[in-house]
Amino acid sequence: MSEPASGSHRRCAREAVAFALAAALGACSIPRPESVVPTSYDFGPPPGYVRSNPAIGGTVLIPPVGAPAWLDDAGIVYRLLYEDPSRTHVYAINRWAAEPAALLTDRVRARFSAASVGVVAPGFSARSDYTLRLELEDFSQHFKGPAQSAVQLRARATLLDSDGRRLLAQRVFDYDRAAEPNAPGAVKALAGATDAFVEDLVKWTAEHAKGAVRKGDEKR
Repeated sequence: MSEPASGSHRRCAREAVAFALAAALGACSIPRPESVVPTSYDFGPPPGYVRSNPAIGGTVLIPPVGAPAWLDDAGIVYRLLYEDPSRTHVYAINRWAAEPAALLTDRVRARFSAASVGVVAPGFSARSDYTLRLELEDFSQHFKGPAQSAVQLRARATLLDSDGRRLLAQRVFDYDRAAEPNAPGAVKALAGATDAFVEDLVKWTAEHAKGAVRKGDEKR
């Protein structure tokens, strides 16, 4: 009676080994899900600005850049114009390293520190000659079709005489650039538009600051 039992045990052991081997081979054929790691972006390192013969002959107060509520987040915003242009979306695993307005504030201050006598922020005890206020109106990617996209940067700049609070100039800057239809494409195009905006902003500020100085000299 012991022989049949022993044979049965051997058969069970062989079947268990065969099942385990088949399961292992089957597992090898099933693709394993890849881990998705969130990616954050900024504008990259700022260019090496040369500080010599500043274009703006005075100190500039630059408050934090303002932005509408739908841009007050680190999400990379896009719109599907071909579906619903009034609705905003954000990429799921791709984000800015900080809110766009904060990234732009740092970029503008870094550039103006090399193009002016100095840059101060609200709360500093140092006085300023000019105040530059910026408001982001758009900073997003627009899809005209599933594979056709562009980015838009629109910002309003207001230049004031810090002492008399006199309005010296105001302008809306608008940039529209083609972009690859994905998050890295949006980041690259928006970073390029940002640097173009900052350079134009320096030239515009310098022009109106010099104009304000000339008018002040005429009154003396």
